[in-house]
Amino acid sequence: MNKPARGSLLGIEHLEEKEILGLLRLARRMNPLKARPLLRNKRIALLFYEASTRTRSSFEVAAKSMGAITVLVLSSGSSIEKGESLLDTGYTLRAVGADAIVIRHPSAGAPLMMAKHLDIPVINAGDGMHEHPSQALLDAFTILKHKKSFKGLRVAIIGDIYHSRVARSACHLLSKVGVKVTLCGPPELIPEFATTLAPGLRITRHIEEALRGADVIMLLRVQQERLAGKKIHLQDYMARYQMTMARLKLAKRDAIVMHPGPIIRGLELTSEVVDGPQSVIVDEVHNGVPTRMAILARALGKAS
Repeated sequence: MNKPARGSLLGIEHLEEKEILGLLRLARRMNPLKARPLLRNKRIALLFYEASTRTRSSFEVAAKSMGAITVLVLSSGSSIEKGESLLDTGYTLRAVGADAIVIRHPSAGAPLMMAKHLDIPVINAGDGMHEHPSQALLDAFTILKHKKSFKGLRVAIIGDIYHSRVARSACHLLSKVGVKVTLCGPPELIPEFATTLAPGLRITRHIEEALRGADVIMLLRVQQERLAGKKIHLQDYMARYQMTMARLKLAKRDAIVMHPGPIIRGLELTSEVVDGPQSVIVDEVHNGVPTRMAILARALGKAS
């Protein structure tokens, strides 16, 4: 087994602050509306073992905005459905000319395993409950569009931290750039050991405490079947943790509301919050394209 190819993005945990800030600076220079043929004639394989709307489509738009050719491979309708192994699928994509592979997989560590066996960059588009690095980067990009800098910011992350690869990557990134992060939710969804994810994290069980003084509120999708599995009553969760306009007033007046999607209106937040003036949720989706353009440019040595 070898080291992953240069340009691979497998997680945020092992990135240095200067690498993160470099990617964000590169993303600011990317404009999907003005085609830049940085990746002309490059082939990007989009290998998705799980359903995706935002991540898959934004990687595809990002690649095509830079002149790349994309090949979409889904687990259904491919040899994966016939039992082909992850590595053999990777070898096949490399053999047919892929210059980089973007992979989403339900198993933590799957992108790393593929990256160690291939000589082309592998980009993690979400692996199990491990990480979702491109989401953390686009969220950081979004924060910087609405706040002057990371310095002194207070971020409240509310919801199901335990199952969330988005939260893990966000905690790693935000802690590296000096943001103070508070995790909020019931013990079943945010166990005490969650503070070991990254330096400086704190936990509160009370949403009012998490919101006071917050500059950024990041809500996470709550899956009803997971609440049932943890024996948490849905109505109780909503009563204690749902983001409402009344609760939003506890945060700073210029606080922004974020959500990686998909949103479940009426569960983790109300429609009034989703569509309100402090919501930047649509902007988050928009920012996925320039951020993923930067990730792909970096992967293929075109980060200039």
